[in-house]
Amino acid sequence: MTANWNTLHEKVSHHLQAIYADVQLDRPVGELATQLMKTMRLHEDNDIVSPQSHSNYWDEEDIIMITYGDSVMDGHEKPLFTLNRFLQTYCKNTINKVHILPFFPYSSDDGFSVIDYSSVNESLGEWSDVTRLAEDYGLMFDLVVNHCSARSAWFENFIKGEGPGSDFFFTASPDDDLSQVTRPRVSPLLRETQTNDGTKYVWCTFSHDQVDFDFTNPNVVLAFMEIIRLYIDKGAKIFRLDAVAFLWKIVGTSCINLDQTHEVIRLMRTLIEHVDPGIIIITETNIPNRENLTYFGNANEAHAIYNFSLPPLLVNTLVTGDCRYLKSWMMSMPPAQNGTTYFNFIASHDGIGLRPAEGLLDDEEISTLVHTMQNFGGKISWRASAHGQQKPYEINITLFDALQGTTAGPDRWQVDRFICAHAIMLGMEGIPGVYIHSLLGTSNDYEKVANTGQNRSINRKRWDLSELEALLDSPFSQHHKVLTRMSQLIRIRKAQPAFHPNATQFTLQLGNQLFGYWRQSLDRKQSLFCIANITCEEQSVLLTDINLIGTDHWIDLITREEIDGDSGYLQLKPYQTVWISNQDPQ
Repeated sequence: MTANWNTLHEKVSHHLQAIYADVQLDRPVGELATQLMKTMRLHEDNDIVSPQSHSNYWDEEDIIMITYGDSVMDGHEKPLFTLNRFLQTYCKNTINKVHILPFFPYSSDDGFSVIDYSSVNESLGEWSDVTRLAEDYGLMFDLVVNHCSARSAWFENFIKGEGPGSDFFFTASPDDDLSQVTRPRVSPLLRETQTNDGTKYVWCTFSHDQVDFDFTNPNVVLAFMEIIRLYIDKGAKIFRLDAVAFLWKIVGTSCINLDQTHEVIRLMRTLIEHVDPGIIIITETNIPNRENLTYFGNANEAHAIYNFSLPPLLVNTLVTGDCRYLKSWMMSMPPAQNGTTYFNFIASHDGIGLRPAEGLLDDEEISTLVHTMQNFGGKISWRASAHGQQKPYEINITLFDALQGTTAGPDRWQVDRFICAHAIMLGMEGIPGVYIHSLLGTSNDYEKVANTGQNRSINRKRWDLSELEALLDSPFSQHHKVLTRMSQLIRIRKAQPAFHPNATQFTLQLGNQLFGYWRQSLDRKQSLFCIANITCEEQSVLLTDINLIGTDHWIDLITREEIDGDSGYLQLKPYQTVWISNQDPQ
């Protein structure tokens, strides 16, 4: 409707005025707003959806699986087709959403150095394979928004000085004061590049094959809105904004989390939600916890933020047998208001990030954690600190191997400890994300590290489908055991209203060897106590400490055992988790 169009146009113009307040534009803001709305096909003569603020477009049944398009391969067909077959066979009634990591043509970083945003990597399949997956699963697409490949047509045009992309990239001078710039890598920030217009120094936050965009050019925003519209047409229901914290650069600043970055996200949110209010934006901001929380905005930026502090804190908890740091962090986390939620994960295609643990774990704790992971076969990735020192940035290891033991060394509790970690994560406030290699209990892939020379390859195994099926069908394999127990946990979780991502959550005080929290459904009918023994010794729970209401009937949803609140104590085996509920959906 025209009235809605005018209102939206005014809102988009307001975003643009805030973004480009200090930039001399080559066109009026109103004209740019019209171009953006036209790109998103938000026309005056069409009905424009009015999104409802603070609406939750998710519930307890949502589980996102994180996977590469070729994590499972059959030599006789395209990997995206094989992935679909795998999901239909082994993830029935568990997974309903899938994050397919970048499936576009790329030159490095396993997909995050995109050559062409508009096509599917031929080695994986084609758009029809993606849209087929979208028929059964809500798909998360990566929007690699900070940088693209140095082999892209856009960057080639930058070198030539003509054509689309010729003015898309951020440059600086080696003489500029870049001392405050926050770096996630130790490679030189500026890439010396010979162009038809002379030598230029291109900004490269991550690597010299990943050249950063210049969002002060509004044509870059227009190009990305075209990409977003294409992805919506191809079935995207969730957008993951990769490395978005680095999007806006101002020489002389930290060039991270700048106000303009937040405003660009708000602009994207406004345009996307007027196309389809049910599409979710998740920001991938691997930064300290306090900074990460700012990406919720006032429920007008990201719908969800990655809970990056959870993986290092939970792994630390389980290898030390002490939950004090995890508990303190959880108590400090603000409840996500309606219309926003956390995206919980404990393993992904990347490693276990340590920056989000800064201020939560002290240097000695981080050092012990790093040393323990190295003993378990893990690799360490480093970054440069503000003083030029190298600091551990990320632990590269599969979660299954990260939990093979404690600080005392490997032990016999690997599978139980691994399942305990997921039982804690699956019950927490937020939407759970499960990495395919966690679902499969995959171990460190040293051969791939040797082949690629990249530490992160340790956690990016490509399974041959026939080999994997044989292991999953063997009741004695770690892969069968893990998939069976993980699937059981997920199915139970999906049936509990108290596990709605926005259901009430309180942290329980049960000492440092037991980690627990209480969840209550939005209608207040279901109470659920999640309690985990995070040690390799049996622990007792004093039932009066968790205050089970005597008039209710209580049951552990995992073991199916009834819990008598008057019985005094509940004994928990090493790494056992109980989900004690006053309702039994079964």
